[in-house]
Amino acid sequence: IVFSGNGPSGICLSYLLSGYTPYFKRHSLHPHPILQRKLEEAPEVSVLDQDLEYLSEGLEGRSQNPVALLFDTLQRPDTDFGGTAESVLTWWHEPDRAIPHLVLGRNAPGGAWHSIEGSMITLSRGEWMGLPDLPFKEWLKQKRRGLRNNRATAEDIAQYYQHYVVKKGLQKNFRCGTVVTSVRKVSAESISNDTQKDLQDSGSLWNSNEKSTEVFQVDGFFKTVEGDKEPFSIYAENVVLATGTYDNPTWLGVKGENLSYVHHQLSALEEAVKNNSVGIMSDPVLIVGAGLTAADAILFAHHCNVPVIHVFRRRVTDPGLIFNQLPKMMYPEYHKVHQMMKEQTAACAGPYERYISLSEHHVLSFGKDKKCIFQDKNGCQKAYKISMALVLTGSNPNLSFLPNDGIDLAVDSEQPVNPKRNPIDVDPFTYECTQEKGLYALGPLAGDNFVRFVQGGALAVASSLLKKANKNPP
Repeated sequence: IVFSGNGPSGICLSYLLSGYTPYFKRHSLHPHPILQRKLEEAPEVSVLDQDLEYLSEGLEGRSQNPVALLFDTLQRPDTDFGGTAESVLTWWHEPDRAIPHLVLGRNAPGGAWHSIEGSMITLSRGEWMGLPDLPFKEWLKQKRRGLRNNRATAEDIAQYYQHYVVKKGLQKNFRCGTVVTSVRKVSAESISNDTQKDLQDSGSLWNSNEKSTEVFQVDGFFKTVEGDKEPFSIYAENVVLATGTYDNPTWLGVKGENLSYVHHQLSALEEAVKNNSVGIMSDPVLIVGAGLTAADAILFAHHCNVPVIHVFRRRVTDPGLIFNQLPKMMYPEYHKVHQMMKEQTAACAGPYERYISLSEHHVLSFGKDKKCIFQDKNGCQKAYKISMALVLTGSNPNLSFLPNDGIDLAVDSEQPVNPKRNPIDVDPFTYECTQEKGLYALGPLAGDNFVRFVQGGALAVASSLLKKANKNPP
């Protein structure tokens, strides 16, 4: 089994496939009485071997995926209601149930968390970032630190995921500095005899005498310490897509967007502040977008006294705007950005220096002279001189290693895969792609956009793979 992606989804699945097995903890009480009754029916049978559809029936919460809700409520029984009930799971290491697998990723374990500015605070509460059987809060305590406002920094999260892989003994499954360039189905008989022999020796499930058998060929390269690229080819019966969506920022598609002063990642602003190319005296930085990454950029610029023009398409009061959905008490800094967006428009000066909000505007073009043209909802155009632009309007997964960029696997197979609007179409109880047997999708690719919910996807995949490998007790 090969996974592409070594973020929280990949780490959690590696844990489950390494023989770590969840059971219902005897004498524990779940606040959900129906679920409690179901768990008591077969306490000696691992959750991995139970009927996940039956267990997750009737659960409600902040995810659309039933197994995501199930695993989350088993690990954090009443967390959405502010409760602190302990997990009702106990973990046993049963090495004979382990399934050989490889986790391929560009960065260290933790995936995109290593690419995010370290001081950024997570949207989710700190304890929701934790993985099975090693609470995040406990790990922080060992570092003699607490959670700020119940939330954690990106740097802490990245370190915790690396620590988790070492602590649980999963390193042997991870290959970091790896880029996957192609995943495709090939027939078993097209593989060289040597490779077939290796696969048979490794106790592979498929029999090379069966002419109809197909396997996945995964191609890519390792980046060596010297910076060389070493190509590899791996054959696998099952491939898990867990690449997340951080790789491919969305473009506006307007004239001049490819000019050197237009960027699509927050790190460009951090870099510019570091080398003093923007500062208190420079032309404003343009920030386009009204999501949390744009808000992080505004907070960072505000903190560094960098002037900002903030452009976004929606009304400030639009209920679809993320700021109108976040509780004020828990997210004071995002509430502050929302206040700025409301109070500090070009038409009326508010209390916030060096910030202008242009709601219901969109960018028409970027000029070589660093002049940017906007248009408002009435069709009126304005030009501003800027020092740099950050287009932070979301990102899409990079699935260029799949045939047709993976579009055929999406719910709407005419449109690109998008974590919010058009995820990969998977079976809700196994996360196997409906269009391609043996291929699984996890995390944002399957519509689970929060770490606490990607873990249920890992449970579903592990349960399915154990059944295939027949490592499930009856």
